Amino acid sequence: MKAKQEFKVVPKFPEKLSALKRMAYNVIFSWQNEIRDVFQRIDPKLWEQSGHNPVVLMSLVEQERLNELEQDTGFTSQLEEVAHRFDLYMAAPPLDQGRTCVAYFSAEFGLTTCVPIYSGGLGILAGDHLKSASDLNIPLVGVGLLYQEGYFAQYLNNDGWQMESYPVNDFDAMPVVQVKDANGQPLKVYVTFKDRQAAIAVWRVQVGRVPLYVLDTDLDENPPDIRGTTAQLYGGDRETRIRQEIVLGVGGVRALKAMGLTPTVIHMNEGHSAFSALERINILRQDQGLSFDAAREVVQASTVFTTHTPVPAGNDTFHPELARAYLEEYGKELGISWPVLLGYGRVNPRDDQEPFGVTPLSLRLASHANGVSKLHGLVSRHMWQSIWPKTPVEDTPIDSVTNGIHVSTWASREISRLFTRYLGQDWKEDPDPERIWQFIRQIPLSELWRAHCHCRERLIAFARRALFRQLKNQGAPASSLQKAMEIFSPDTLTIGFARRFATYKRATLLFSDPERLDRILNNPERPIQIIVAGKAHPQDNEGKAFIKQIIHYSREKRFNNRVLFIENYNIFLASLLTSGCDVWLNNPRRPLEACGTSGMKALANGVLNLSILDGWWDEGYAPQYGWAIGSGEEEANQQLQDLTESQALYNLLERQVAPSFYTRTSDGIPLAWCEMMRESIKDLVPRFSSHRMVRDYYERFYRQCSDRYNKLVSDNFKAATEQAAWRQKLMTNWADLAILELSGEVGTVKTVGETVTVDAKVRLANLEPEDVTVEVYYGAMDHQGEFTNREILAMSPVRREGEAWAYQAKIDCQQAGRYGYTIRITPSREKLGNPFVMGLITWA
Repeated sequence: MKAKQEFKVVPKFPEKLSALKRMAYNVIFSWQNEIRDVFQRIDPKLWEQSGHNPVVLMSLVEQERLNELEQDTGFTSQLEEVAHRFDLYMAAPPLDQGRTCVAYFSAEFGLTTCVPIYSGGLGILAGDHLKSASDLNIPLVGVGLLYQEGYFAQYLNNDGWQMESYPVNDFDAMPVVQVKDANGQPLKVYVTFKDRQAAIAVWRVQVGRVPLYVLDTDLDENPPDIRGTTAQLYGGDRETRIRQEIVLGVGGVRALKAMGLTPTVIHMNEGHSAFSALERINILRQDQGLSFDAAREVVQASTVFTTHTPVPAGNDTFHPELARAYLEEYGKELGISWPVLLGYGRVNPRDDQEPFGVTPLSLRLASHANGVSKLHGLVSRHMWQSIWPKTPVEDTPIDSVTNGIHVSTWASREISRLFTRYLGQDWKEDPDPERIWQFIRQIPLSELWRAHCHCRERLIAFARRALFRQLKNQGAPASSLQKAMEIFSPDTLTIGFARRFATYKRATLLFSDPERLDRILNNPERPIQIIVAGKAHPQDNEGKAFIKQIIHYSREKRFNNRVLFIENYNIFLASLLTSGCDVWLNNPRRPLEACGTSGMKALANGVLNLSILDGWWDEGYAPQYGWAIGSGEEEANQQLQDLTESQALYNLLERQVAPSFYTRTSDGIPLAWCEMMRESIKDLVPRFSSHRMVRDYYERFYRQCSDRYNKLVSDNFKAATEQAAWRQKLMTNWADLAILELSGEVGTVKTVGETVTVDAKVRLANLEPEDVTVEVYYGAMDHQGEFTNREILAMSPVRREGEAWAYQAKIDCQQAGRYGYTIRITPSREKLGNPFVMGLITWA
């Protein structure tokens, strides 16, 4: 029988303890150790039972205990000091207040274990982005989805096969608060699925100074299938996925509007939020009466898009008929026909068989697009170059901003204390990271080593308990349970491998030659132990087979005390592994790892990386920081590549990694190893922190987009209307542009320091010089006359000659070599934030 009415009873918090409630609903506790310490001090046992969730802790703590704490002057003094610092942090005014407001959209956010709305690296990156925006006080809000079941919980059956369960999230037991409207009622916005209306509730997760608004369709007024739209992260079929992306993109923009928020910049973290660009166009048409073209100018100028996926299959696409069922009527609201809207989502708009893709849509409606490492930017330019067929690969408008990690989230408590002691109390928010991280040199190697050993001991203790639980759940005998509590040694070289079990990450590469691996791991003088964790997508049977294979190896007698798989990888386990291992192993098939931020988390703890030169390690590696597997080769023969790189991995473990770890001073410190730890922290942490990453976005993209947005919307959108008319003029006249004559010093020999004069006559038809940019495209050449690198030099209009314009530029000869040049015309760089987005280019 169900109750007719319900009510809730919570402890009564004394006034002296009221700050606890304020801090419990801000996930700043996930990176501020002093706040966590306060909650843990309330009841250490209950803190562990709650899963480090202060909301659950405060609902379970006994009233008697709260009354005791009120009289505990030591506790109240600590709380008062921590709350004071928290309030000062929250009260600081944001940068560029009033001119910039960034809305950061992502399908997942990894903030803390008690907000399980993430699956892996994409979500953790998004969470770290919000945390750094908070620390740097950048005016930003997040927009995501609040999943009823989140991503799955992983457990293994007796044969080592991954199984999935979907625990239901209790929003009352999470640090989330429902957003209310002006009448105090739950705020709702609506979207349309085919011909049915879907209601969406809005919740807020406070991330330091940054609010994250998450959307939820599990409402009584929705029919069951619509209620389940936000049930699971990356669950369901293609129809569920397009609904989720409509809720995120269209519903997210409508939610911001309903709360009175008008972002000057939208940052789409992956293509899941592509529809946010369309909805912004829709709102500008409805509210301001703009044409589609004028509204698009505003939206495109103020949109940033980050792609994370280096393989075409990882980019969401929808069958044209499915897309039509959900978007054709919406296209009419936008003022464009269905074929035009469909074309925005196709690489080739004229290919009737091509599905509708959110990545082409995002690329066409953003003024700035980027990959997440330098190598990934290059891969992405090759992947999507055909959207701009007349543009060379190197000019494809996809830049790169290398990912980073939020250091104060991922640095262990022991390492954080060292940073505070030697870098100063404010290292987490210091605006000059390059300067402050140089003080890492002052940390004595002995202190660094002791701190790391504590982390390894904690990891091994957890690993034993985890294996005990796994075996117990599988019905293992008492003898196996006893052995589980003795597995591994806290003094043995420990390698960590933990990530999503996609096949390109090659989780079983280390096991390619079991006999040789046996000799390496069981070397009596230099033993090695390996801890593995990670989830395969529920539909990825190949990934699941990798997990099963590792489980079977771990059960062999020779590997029984050397290899361990810990199930249900999450943020908490990741923090233990990336701080407690000695070496972080990453061996993807280059160049398919977009970035690989888990290695950065290890880096923040002085854990040394042993990795393929892919993603971030391709730009971060140097011999004093860790080890590279191979030299960046990309073999067409995958079997040969796997064989070659597995042997290179074994050689490194035998000849470099293990000897370095076990070569100790008389007091047991591996000096050379610790030097590498210290050097990697000093040089690489500031380069690969999310503070650096968010500053890059702010300085390179956000400010420019915000300035263009404010300019376009000023004077009742006059500039936007003029910009749309100007774009139309370019589209109408571009076919008549021509480079009539290219002249200059041809075949001459110059010495370094001289210049080469380039002259050109250009027919601009009905356009003027301020409408276009004429450039010299020059650089060194190979033996076939192809550019090996290129430079761009703007040409200046010198005079009008009848129907043509004369342009001139001078190339500085700075280095000896064989050089060449050509000329091109693009739309004006001054009038467009990105001159290549229109796809208009004329070459000599």
